[in-house]
Amino acid sequence: MSLPRRKVYGLIGYPLSHSFSMNYFNNMFESENIDAEYVNFEIPEIGDLMEVVSENPNLSGLNVTIPYKEQVIPYMDEIDSEAELIGAVNVIKIIKTKGGDVRLKGYNSDAMGFQNSIAPLINPKRNRALILGTGGASKAINRALVNLGVQPVFVSRNPAEDQLAYTDLTPEVMADHKVIVNCTPLGMYPNVDQCPDIPYECLTPDHLCYDLIYNPDVTTFMRKSRANGAEVKNGLEMLLLQAFESWNIWNL
Repeated sequence: MSLPRRKVYGLIGYPLSHSFSMNYFNNMFESENIDAEYVNFEIPEIGDLMEVVSENPNLSGLNVTIPYKEQVIPYMDEIDSEAELIGAVNVIKIIKTKGGDVRLKGYNSDAMGFQNSIAPLINPKRNRALILGTGGASKAINRALVNLGVQPVFVSRNPAEDQLAYTDLTPEVMADHKVIVNCTPLGMYPNVDQCPDIPYECLTPDHLCYDLIYNPDVTTFMRKSRANGAEVKNGLEMLLLQAFESWNIWNL
């Protein structure tokens, strides 16, 4: 009788040099004696997803990171209601049917990870937020902030209706929005000197500046925000919380 093959999980995105997910999961598998492996699948375009799935018959689940959280949706056979509401997928459960077919179901664990991470830092003064960026991650952040009773507005280089441009961030706007979340890749390793173009001099100790980036652990956005008195936090705790939720989804 043949032994069951080791399960494989992984991450799709491009690039992946910044990601800690592979080390996190493989360390967890080792410490808990789980017979599984986590692999980085750095794919230059989302169409390569199906090749990853077909070439890895033991693949049981995937995480999705920049820039594919929205682009991956058309490849899903089914989408969880929360992910559909958010409009972004960062967890894929790979389901093998009895007939040998493979089905992909999309979920979103970013919203819950972020919500649980930022909740202890929200107070009555922090009831409005600026979300920097409009990509897939920002949609989950928007959902989490609304869940917490915080009124968010998106800030974009090319704003749509009901969004702000970076040039709209006047002292009055900054004073009115005490939570600022960086959902852009600006400042991510290896481009660690970059940061969003906001008026950092308008920040105060009442402000919370949260960066989804966790590599480096102190980004330029965080450093400049802290220098002007703001409370800062990086995305490492969110990563760990959403990774834990991913594992739960894969093993439902």
